[in-house]
Amino acid sequence: MTKFERKDFSEEELVRLITTEDAAETEALFAAARKQRQAVQGDKIFAYGFVYFTTYCRNNCNFCYYRRSNDIGRYRKSEDEVLAVAKALIDSGVNLIDLTMGEDPMYHAEQFETVCRIIRTIKEEYHTPVMISPGVVSDEIIDKFAEAGADFYALYQETHNRRLFENLRVDQSYDERMHAKLYARDRGMYIEEGLLAGVGEGPEDIARSLKIMGEIGARQVRVMSFIPQEGSPMENVRTPDRLEELKIIALMRLMYPDALIPASLDVDGIKGLEDRINAGANLITSIIPPRSGFMGVAHNVMDVDEGGRTVEEAAAILSGMGLRIASVEEYQAFLRKPQA
Repeated sequence: MTKFERKDFSEEELVRLITTEDAAETEALFAAARKQRQAVQGDKIFAYGFVYFTTYCRNNCNFCYYRRSNDIGRYRKSEDEVLAVAKALIDSGVNLIDLTMGEDPMYHAEQFETVCRIIRTIKEEYHTPVMISPGVVSDEIIDKFAEAGADFYALYQETHNRRLFENLRVDQSYDERMHAKLYARDRGMYIEEGLLAGVGEGPEDIARSLKIMGEIGARQVRVMSFIPQEGSPMENVRTPDRLEELKIIALMRLMYPDALIPASLDVDGIKGLEDRINAGANLITSIIPPRSGFMGVAHNVMDVDEGGRTVEEAAAILSGMGLRIASVEEYQAFLRKPQA
């Protein structure tokens, strides 16, 4: 047994592995993560369709292109448009629809009735799992999402360093954000927790976050490298070396063997997929239909209209790695499987 074939890393060990410059040790870490993924799910990789259906937001996060005060073109897609894109993604082979939005005041005003209808249609007519990413909402709205059939509630803390959180998410409450996802968990929904790498955190912050993800029972855990956004206060902050993101993915895989860990197409586009899968990711996110009028988050247009964020494109890369896109039935069976 190597030192990587284990789940109980101390925070000190995590810091050392995050900061190591030993290339052989880092490759051994990635190899162990791939071995762990293969032991749990064989050659299957999951795929999520991404539907960012409104880019209006009431928040002014310092890292975000869609922050309230940024003078940009925005859209708010109709219910029919959202369902048409969701159906196209499902027909292409995705395992789940991720309904993502800014904290749009219009939807808050109408108590998310439209969103709940969309969730019900995708669940009851399209027979596909749904993740809802609406930002911070009340317990009553989370109750509505659960009753509509949403499977996942995604609400990234980005960091578990409270001081850094305040710098990133201006005038927002760390505790209110954490409460929302824990309430969703207690209502029977799976939760996703996420880190943003390269925004001023230290390796100790990352190590603590990795521990917290397990403590709160997140079914899906993720890390994305910060991408500077035009018009934001952090537009001149450099994007970090991707090696850190890859190490974090590998450590997540070893700490949480049954977790869903994304390889996001939103950071480096399709060209970044293979490295993230080789680091232990078991899920491709931010798949978007070409020429659909829908955008991404970290890179709002990268590879979208060119067709670089499709199931077909991702499947071709996976095939060359001896892997394949799982079926919806295989994904649902994976979710039902008790976690080790």
